[in-house]
Amino acid sequence: MNDQTKAKPIDPIASVERIEELCANELNDLCDATDAAIQGGGGFGWLDLPARDILERYWQGVIAMPARVLMVARLDNVICGTCQLWKPPVNNEAQKHIVQLTTNFIAPWARGHSLAKKLIEKVEEEALKEGFAVINLDVRETMTEAIALYESMLAAAESTG
Repeated sequence: MNDQTKAKPIDPIASVERIEELCANELNDLCDATDAAIQGGGGFGWLDLPARDILERYWQGVIAMPARVLMVARLDNVICGTCQLWKPPVNNEAQKHIVQLTTNFIAPWARGHSLAKKLIEKVEEEALKEGFAVINLDVRETMTEAIALYESMLAAAESTG
């Protein structure tokens, strides 16, 4: 076989988007990614895998709540990670400019494609579009890679503007 006939690997397609409804396949992908994240130690509150019906109800509840914005990361169109923006209650005028970033994860099998960074960039874009000026992070101290990413993005933002 010469160099011209060798097969070249196809790079996976990585994308991030805001979603407002979940079809059955997406819910399944989301639950699978959540399982993988929990098993990998980044289960945003869960230490042990919850039953599948609990995960399904959790994600359906997120979609149903107007105070939450769900962002998903996809690798080759399969949901592999998420983060949420939790908006403050409408009666909290003192903090109406602050949104909470939580449930941020990329399944271990999908890491290495810059999806975590793309999620944060999309979240920042959405937060600004909705009029928020501050994003508070919800992260465990053991999530050293996530903390390093947040700190590097903050340092880059501070150096450019």
